[in-house]
Amino acid sequence: MRDSQPIRPLRAHVRTRVQVPLRFADGYAATAAVFTFHGLADGREHLLLGLGDWAGAIERGQAGGEPPLVRPHSECLTGDVLGSERCDCGPQLREAVERITDAGGFLLYLRQEGRGIGLYEKLDAYALQDEGLDTYAANVALGHGEDERDYRAAAQMLHSVGVGRIRLLSNNPDKASQLAALGIEVSERVPTGVHLSEANARYLATKRDLSAHTLDLAGA
Repeated sequence: MRDSQPIRPLRAHVRTRVQVPLRFADGYAATAAVFTFHGLADGREHLLLGLGDWAGAIERGQAGGEPPLVRPHSECLTGDVLGSERCDCGPQLREAVERITDAGGFLLYLRQEGRGIGLYEKLDAYALQDEGLDTYAANVALGHGEDERDYRAAAQMLHSVGVGRIRLLSNNPDKASQLAALGIEVSERVPTGVHLSEANARYLATKRDLSAHTLDLAGA
């Protein structure tokens, strides 16, 4: 999958598109066009959220102008729903919705909890982190890869709505390389903010040091 030649994944098809009003705990509100799909590569129920002038962003990108702003966001029940401060997922989700709404584009909500290992195993990894392992070593100790996420379904969803070139809202270089290998041109990598807290400082430093995330923790 990570060969030099781009791979065009099998085509997925939109099955539903519905308008969903969103409101966050701080009062920020937006409306998303939520897409569901047939034929995603891993069979999971991933979502594509069109935010702001997403249709205009597609047209501008297809005409050679600035393409849609896109964030692939991996599901994190503890951070997105429960407000856990062990990670920065919840604040990143909140930030992404506003920035994409302003620019026009898409948030891909990917059902890849715990970097793909699942919710229960992620909590087992938390227990190992409490014993001293870092976030990647804990996954490996449980018999998993450091990061098992696969972005084939993300590429399928983008292709299905006519998006082949994006501005990627992410600090993670692996997302850019995987999407490029799947035929999605990343014209620009746009970093997210740094959502540093006492509880997640070690977690963020590990992502910076071991997987080259673009995180300026000194300036946070």
